[in-house]
Amino acid sequence: MIKISPAEIDRQMDWISSISDKEGKGTTRLLYSKSWIEAQNALKDLFEKEGMKVEFDEVGNMFATVEGSEEPDSIIASGSHIDTVVDGGRLDGQLGIMSAYLAIKGLVEEYGQPKKSLRIVSMAEEEGSRFPYAFWGSKNIFGLAKKEDVESIKDNDGIPFETAMKEAGFDYLIDSPRFNKFDAFVELHIEQGNFLENAGKKVGIVNAIVGQKRYTVKLKGEANHAGTTLMKYRKDVIDCYARIVSEVIDKANEIGDPLVVTFGHVEVKPNVVNVVPGEMEFSIDTRHTDQDALDEFAAYIEATIEKHCNEKEIEVEMNLWMNEPPVPMDPKIVKVLEKVCQTNQLNYQTMHSGAGHDSQIFAPQVPTAMIFVPSIKGISHNPEEHTEAVDIVEGIQALAEALKELAY
Repeated sequence: MIKISPAEIDRQMDWISSISDKEGKGTTRLLYSKSWIEAQNALKDLFEKEGMKVEFDEVGNMFATVEGSEEPDSIIASGSHIDTVVDGGRLDGQLGIMSAYLAIKGLVEEYGQPKKSLRIVSMAEEEGSRFPYAFWGSKNIFGLAKKEDVESIKDNDGIPFETAMKEAGFDYLIDSPRFNKFDAFVELHIEQGNFLENAGKKVGIVNAIVGQKRYTVKLKGEANHAGTTLMKYRKDVIDCYARIVSEVIDKANEIGDPLVVTFGHVEVKPNVVNVVPGEMEFSIDTRHTDQDALDEFAAYIEATIEKHCNEKEIEVEMNLWMNEPPVPMDPKIVKVLEKVCQTNQLNYQTMHSGAGHDSQIFAPQVPTAMIFVPSIKGISHNPEEHTEAVDIVEGIQALAEALKELAY
């Protein structure tokens, strides 16, 4: 098993996270921004110094390859996304790129040229932080992104997507994708939750990424005087909302893991102290690793909303605006990861991912799996996001051993 230095992990992460659009705590590196261009070019220089062949596709995804001695066209890849959220942490996305670098560098130094080619992928974008579009990088790798989805969108400063892309030196994918052939893809990422930390585990082997359904729900009752309108005559949207929330969350707790449901964004009108609220809008996010279970619970949510609205004479409008299916990881790659963890006595747990990742775009196209490392208190998308380097070591070793198993 290759040696991984915690100090080297910290050095690499401090370096890459320092390339930011903003000064101060956190990293802000938005798609096609000045720091995004700087980071991709800095990685290009780093990888080329290790003798890797570095190429960009049309939209700015970067691919650094160590050619295989026997099957150079068979690609075993690892990596993640180079963009961040605004004021993000030092690990999300970029840890997957730097872990792939450290793992592949260590393998080549220890065992020489692989039989199959090893490749690092630094994806252009995953977060949707600058423009209202996510997975631009990985979707373009497989020709799944559509020009019409982005050609009219702008960032918060009014800069069109097309303008930013072309000023960064890139353009739309015109012909067929050139870098979409992989024998396997393994992405390392921080967990962004606290399961591994609470379980005392250093490595999470992801066997599925949850499906997600998201709703925007609008309720319309009747605004009226808070003092003179008796309780039995009210069409109070907050009363209705509270009953929906209580019943749905109780049901989710009854069903148990891995189902989750979250009531999020809430707007109330007229939102004053002395008026019975007559209108409101709220969001619902529900997730599960099993499609049938997710569909069943979503149907329960809708029925519960309808029931309480009918009882309270409240008008309702439901908009299911996200309906992403669960994505299983490749069982063979998962077994490879479990095998190398067992053989090398790594402290691991097989688990699912409750968040979305580039791997969910890869998995329907190529054999894919993920490795998680712990997140302190589960904090992510925040300058306080942190994992001690000693707790990342086993994750990179698991990645390296899996890449060795697949490519050597």
